[in-house]
Amino acid sequence: MGNVEVVEYRSLWRVRFAELRDAYAAALEASGVVVRGIEHVGSTAVPGLAAKPMIDVDVVVAAADVAAAVRALASIGFRVSAGGDVPGRVAFVTPERFRPSNTYVVVAGSLALRNHLAVRDNLRADDALRDEYAEIKRDAAARASDLDDYRAMKDAVLGRILRRAGLSAEDLAGITAANRAIADRGALG
Repeated sequence: MGNVEVVEYRSLWRVRFAELRDAYAAALEASGVVVRGIEHVGSTAVPGLAAKPMIDVDVVVAAADVAAAVRALASIGFRVSAGGDVPGRVAFVTPERFRPSNTYVVVAGSLALRNHLAVRDNLRADDALRDEYAEIKRDAAARASDLDDYRAMKDAVLGRILRRAGLSAEDLAGITAANRAIADRGALG
């Protein structure tokens, strides 16, 4: 067991995110894409939180700009992932020079974006909850047989975080369905 790596928080994650954000912003600007934001999401975006050492980035655009944003990221080596289709989100295969990271184009206001921001913002705002989640992550990483098992072990606390953030039962069902679809395809989404 223990096939998932979780490490203690590293301040260098903020620096790496800034490098990624700047590179993505330059490519998007050069392509004329209007970007609503480039967000550092996931556990590496929460100071003090243990995490898998993988920077998660959401490039936020209007629905009408998704295709242009995808083309802009393709111009710097990204390929759309075959297994990461979540409503309101496009996942990518990351080129070597941008690793370790997961990059997504997400529609402003989409459930995919609201999910990512709700988890990040609630964990940033509550040290006790952050520490509880860190302990669950460490335990899950030590016991999980694979990434899907690791995710499943975190479901209860993530559900509580999302309910606390005001996501509805319908929203939670949508997130669960999207995560199940990703797991069924074996995607890393």
